[in-house]
Amino acid sequence: MDLQQLLAVPKEKLYKVSKVKVNILPDTKSLYQHFARSIAGEIKQNNAQGKPTGIILPVGPTPQYRILSDISNKEKISWKNVYTFNMDEYLDWQGRPVPLNHPMSFEGFMRKNLFELLDGEIRIPEDHIHFPHPFRIDEISEKIKEIGGINTCYGGIGYHGHIAFNEPPINRWYKISKEEFKNSLTRVVQLAPETVVINSVGGAGGNSSIIPPMAVTLGIRDILSSKRIRLYCDGGDWQKTIFRIACLGEISVEYPVTFVQEHPDCIINVDSYVADSPELALK
Repeated sequence: MDLQQLLAVPKEKLYKVSKVKVNILPDTKSLYQHFARSIAGEIKQNNAQGKPTGIILPVGPTPQYRILSDISNKEKISWKNVYTFNMDEYLDWQGRPVPLNHPMSFEGFMRKNLFELLDGEIRIPEDHIHFPHPFRIDEISEKIKEIGGINTCYGGIGYHGHIAFNEPPINRWYKISKEEFKNSLTRVVQLAPETVVINSVGGAGGNSSIIPPMAVTLGIRDILSSKRIRLYCDGGDWQKTIFRIACLGEISVEYPVTFVQEHPDCIINVDSYVADSPELALK
């Protein structure tokens, strides 16, 4: 199926033809509620069974986190036995983590919009919160192993199909095979220009200069090793094409999200607007 055929598939048929399970929600409000409730329900169920909860979390989408903190506080869902592993973090031009007070700091965002909002009696312990660090590159993978693996990897899908900052590697001198990329580890990356642009449009009013140029990211191996993968698409017009490539495209390094097609328990959740075929017209 070429790109134009892929984009022309009516959204009502995606349930039948998608290579990965799809869940179409009415709007972004429903999507964020679903996202928050999914995490809360998973923690609540594991707590009832006396089991720890290990989850990989993204910063993007983001509105679900305040909803999640409200649900957790209202329903007294304890995070004492929860272990979180954030997918990635921005780095400055020298490959050093941006400070927590930087407007683009993922860790700063998570602390302010989720962890610090949890009531004291249910709050996650400080040593259960993990972010990848460029100077302790294998630490996060080792922590994941220590807790017995990840229950669910939650995430979004980037402009060119990246999960976390696993962008398609572009280098004129060498090629990375599908097998190599699928087994990629936590690493430092230089962000692609299009990622800087789309992230500035989504979160900085088009101010590309505020977007840090580098990042540290979990590799595809840790993501695919999760028992479940749940992706959420709320990006509007720019995400329509990559969402369909994720569902219907061929598995390739050029579009890293396509690797989830091989996972035994992956669902892509999307709002109805993003699921629509893109309108090809000047605006």
